[in-house]
Amino acid sequence: MIDWPLAELLPHAGDMILIDRVLGFDEEQIHTQLTVKPDGLFNHPDGSLPAWVGIELMAQSVAAFAGCHARRRGNPVELGFLLGTRKFECNVEHFPAGAELTIHGIRSLEDDNGMGVFECHIHGAGIHASARLNVFRPPKAAQYLDQSKESSDD
Repeated sequence: MIDWPLAELLPHAGDMILIDRVLGFDEEQIHTQLTVKPDGLFNHPDGSLPAWVGIELMAQSVAAFAGCHARRRGNPVELGFLLGTRKFECNVEHFPAGAELTIHGIRSLEDDNGMGVFECHIHGAGIHASARLNVFRPPKAAQYLDQSKESSDD
């Protein structure tokens, strides 16, 4: 398990951090985990978490992958973007409160411009979800956002 606090790996804060911990990572993949809490931001009244939130769990795992690599190199964690997903499939409609979920993300493509593709899976007791995530992490995110803002002001 990784000892870095998630708030130091993800560009998220507070209740928007949905995963609980990083179990491990290497050059191509990451393993994360969470226990579904009944009082989260996206939970149904019965405490379950809609299965579509699985896409965000996968995206946060990919962000943690980038954060772990940045921390290991001594660099700051930078902002990234989920561009979309393909082939999201899940065998359940929701993840029950208390369910232990593990998320596995494998980098299948990443170029020098920051575009990437990750194959992701969520597993739990009787639960399986999978998707291919398309992500973008600009090499200099702050500069990229400033340029985007200037373009929209024109």
